[in-house]
Amino acid sequence: MLRNPNGLSFAVTALLGGTILADVLSLFATSELRTAVTEDVGGDVSGRDLAMASMAVAGLLQILLLLATATVFIIWFHRLRGNAEVWAGGLQGRTPGWAIGGWFIPLANLWIPRGIAADIWRASRAEPSAADRPGELLLLNGWWSVFVVDTLVARVAGRIFDRAESFEEYESAANWFLVSDALDIVAAVLAILFVRRLTSMQHTKATGMIPAAQ
Repeated sequence: MLRNPNGLSFAVTALLGGTILADVLSLFATSELRTAVTEDVGGDVSGRDLAMASMAVAGLLQILLLLATATVFIIWFHRLRGNAEVWAGGLQGRTPGWAIGGWFIPLANLWIPRGIAADIWRASRAEPSAADRPGELLLLNGWWSVFVVDTLVARVAGRIFDRAESFEEYESAANWFLVSDALDIVAAVLAILFVRRLTSMQHTKATGMIPAAQ
């Protein structure tokens, strides 16, 4: 049975918008930390401590939004996978449960969800069994590539920050966090475009503007 994903897509895009705002706040806070550790050459740690407090607040906001966004996104993703089963179940590489479980398997979650997303995309177009057009999956591949790189950079940044003791180490961590936040913003923008595009494809197909393949 087909299920309408429109409401969930609105919630996902709103949460992704909030994520972008949180990333912008984190960029400012991290920039302050970088400035503080660069200028506090005399051993004054007050500027660093204030910047770290700001980063902690921004980081908490990022975590809360990440949890909320991930939850709603996966629900949306699973709903679209269910619709894909109706249109082209035989062309799906994995069962619907993988649209949830695939996100929680270490390392494998760096490629399993992307494969499921590609299968959903193909099922949602006019001719699911047709060959991919050149560049058709560019939006999906672009979003996923940035998402994976951002995930790895964020982990590196966190490890450097947790082990930092000197001003130089804090500066290095800040630089990594700046890159991570910037990548996260790009990934969020691409995710919004992907969510809107794929939802629109399914809505169009479900309402009969493009008949489902027989």
